[in-house]
Amino acid sequence: MPAEGVQLTPKSHIMTYEEIYEIAKTFVNHGVTKIRLTGGEPLIRKDISFVLEKLASLPVELSITTNAVIIHKFIDTLKLYGVNNINVSLDSLIKEKFKKITLRDHFEVVYNNILLLVKEGFNVKVNAVLMKGVNDDEIIDFINLTKELPVSVRFIEFMPFDGNKWDLSNMVSYAEVMKHVKASFPEETIERLQDALNDTAKNYKIKGYKGSFAIISSVTNPFCDSCNRLRLTANGHLKNCLFSSSESDLLTTLRKGKSIEPIIEKAVQSKLKVRGGMDTLKKLQEPKRHSNNRSMITIGG
Repeated sequence: MPAEGVQLTPKSHIMTYEEIYEIAKTFVNHGVTKIRLTGGEPLIRKDISFVLEKLASLPVELSITTNAVIIHKFIDTLKLYGVNNINVSLDSLIKEKFKKITLRDHFEVVYNNILLLVKEGFNVKVNAVLMKGVNDDEIIDFINLTKELPVSVRFIEFMPFDGNKWDLSNMVSYAEVMKHVKASFPEETIERLQDALNDTAKNYKIKGYKGSFAIISSVTNPFCDSCNRLRLTANGHLKNCLFSSSESDLLTTLRKGKSIEPIIEKAVQSKLKVRGGMDTLKKLQEPKRHSNNRSMITIGG
């Protein structure tokens, strides 16, 4: 989040929990079996308990991505509605660096909440977006976090969005991560794990460690051929790919009492083969191709 903040979306433009449920139900009727609440920060919604209650009534696996600043207040709620899979965004294990990245002095709260989630039996993944000169010197420290903690640390390649000053030169690639790993651990201790079906990550672990680590290489080694994900933004727009700048407005149609199924079908059918049409790194480096793709902090979902 930039220091000056962002233009807030009027509340009337945001889906109500009833509308989230109605749209989610449509997707579930067409075969969706997993729903993840993400953001932004989903737990700051005043009606988050109602959102979880409604979604929990559907035959889906629920999960959540959070900054873990206030998640300790929701332990019982998450358990009540069967939300067992928690992704925590954490880009540094160094308190001062964490504050510089997030502009918030919440490192100890977040770290302690990760420990709390593990203690309470949740399946915890820690997501770190790697950036050269920012946190690429912490790769091994993050992996060592998995020595005693049964968590999955996931290194995410820095992706281009409007306003995030993306450049290929400040991205840490899958190959570079593994170079660090192989320089720090004996090769026979680095285990390649079996990835789940349609997984976005390439999973590994160090022998004897309780947890694991993974790389989400959506830039240098994309998983587009097996991608089965769609994002519904907080204002009810459907994105068929995070790299794509195009969105399909479901909420306006829903509020008119009309069927959203034709819009969904068209959006899914028009999903491009690789990275929203940026099928080469050369295309990815052309700012005009992703400058209209709103930033992650304004997407929600």
